[in-house]
Amino acid sequence: MHIPDGYLSPQTYIPAFAAMAPVWAYASRQVSKNMRSRQVPLLALGAAFSFVIMMFNVPIPGGTSGHAVGAVLIAILLGPWAACIAVSIALIVQALIFGDGGITCIGANCFNMAFVMPFVGYWVYQLISGRSSPGSKLRIWAAAIGGYIGLNAAALATGIMFGIQPMIAHDASGHALYAPYPLLVAVPAMMIEHLLLFGVVEAVVTSLVVAYLQKVDIKLIAATAGSEAQS
Repeated sequence: MHIPDGYLSPQTYIPAFAAMAPVWAYASRQVSKNMRSRQVPLLALGAAFSFVIMMFNVPIPGGTSGHAVGAVLIAILLGPWAACIAVSIALIVQALIFGDGGITCIGANCFNMAFVMPFVGYWVYQLISGRSSPGSKLRIWAAAIGGYIGLNAAALATGIMFGIQPMIAHDASGHALYAPYPLLVAVPAMMIEHLLLFGVVEAVVTSLVVAYLQKVDIKLIAATAGSEAQS
């Protein structure tokens, strides 16, 4: 799902950076204010987990790739603002050091995978799990569905970014200067693979980790059980 350089116009990646700047600032304040000292290693571990799982890229049409992210799992354990920071760190390191995702597209990639995904997935998780006990099997299903919907929400946002490029960045004869595929091509190209494969992988990974933690350290689940997204 990482967007490489050359596929988004400045009309897209500059606003994406502008949108993420206050998000990063607010997320940093929320994490500093709400995260307990014993949770700091978990934030680092979450960033490392997201980094590793995103390295398993499978190329898909449109110049991008599909993979699991782990953002919803981090949001479930530490809250969506912490997930935003953790996944952003992973994405920035990947872009700057490993060339996975474009440098100009860091803001766009972070918007899709570090903002849209953890918040959508976390809200779905909270909606389904409600006030159920931390050890409830309902939370395992809620984690799976949250991970699945969160990843596909990010894929949809990515597809839209691709699909609007021919409309907003073209030459005098109408030829696209960046991603050449219109919405009717870009969105299905992104969504089909994520709906059928990568979303399922995300759901399985998220639910299995939640089920495991329910057995070995239920306090991690209880920390956000029944709570609302941090604000």
